Amino acid sequence: MRTENVKAPVPGAAYRARVTDYRDVNRANWDERAAAHAASPDYAVSRFAEDKAYLSEVVRFDLPRLGDVSGLRGVHLQCHIGTDTISLSRLGATMTGLDFSEKSLAEARRIAALAGADVRYVQAEVYDAVEAVGDGYDLVYTGVGALCWLPDIRRWARTVAALLRPGGRLFLREGHPVLWSLDYERDDDLLVLVDPYFETSEPAVYDEPGTYVATDAAFTHNVTHTWNRGLGEIVTALLEAGMTITGLVEHTTVPWNALERLMHDTGDGEFQLRDRPERLPHTYTLQAVRPAV
Repeated sequence: MRTENVKAPVPGAAYRARVTDYRDVNRANWDERAAAHAASPDYAVSRFAEDKAYLSEVVRFDLPRLGDVSGLRGVHLQCHIGTDTISLSRLGATMTGLDFSEKSLAEARRIAALAGADVRYVQAEVYDAVEAVGDGYDLVYTGVGALCWLPDIRRWARTVAALLRPGGRLFLREGHPVLWSLDYERDDDLLVLVDPYFETSEPAVYDEPGTYVATDAAFTHNVTHTWNRGLGEIVTALLEAGMTITGLVEHTTVPWNALERLMHDTGDGEFQLRDRPERLPHTYTLQAVRPAV
């Protein structure tokens, strides 16, 4: 898998529980995996160092919808080790990356130095983004696998709106909530929904070793807390925050092998169902603007 903050859930390992320490639990998980992610060929750090024009596969996928970002002041929420942030910088945006994991940002700064990229990285929770990085941004960018770590989509939408200047734009590509709801442990070819599609007050709690990239590293912090939410809930949250939806596209590919038995590599960093991929919305791209006053 070649993207930021993505973890395909395994519903059979989940249980529901009320928790108050999700930030600490999730941060420990990401802190421990940051170095392994940066060392994995899946993040292609050496390509960023060797080729000053190289872009992450995720951002290359985004280009037809992203358009020209040169001259824009942007913030990448939940940037992890920052390869997508660097890619946006290489497209001409003045970028700030924000993440709650200190270890992830240490890797992000190291990779930016190797890549010769001028990117500011700030450690903070998403909900504290305005206090941490200010407002008045032209672009808020969020990549695949970010929203599942947040318990309240409406609070996220209000944060996005507060970060943007009037006329500023949100660009979000995410795993589709139907994809997040699937049973990943089946040994047949059926697509079966087992986890909640809609946002719930309690998280799904997973206890899983390993990580989503190729690595021999072993980990001890394996518990995570995540939330799903429906596409309608995400759109409604942005509308309630005063945003105007300008685009919504559902895709039949996803940037990691989410269903290993059923998917194939399309050759451009994306994967899709081998059999009738039109059955499943794999990911979506949503764009919205804060209306000009």
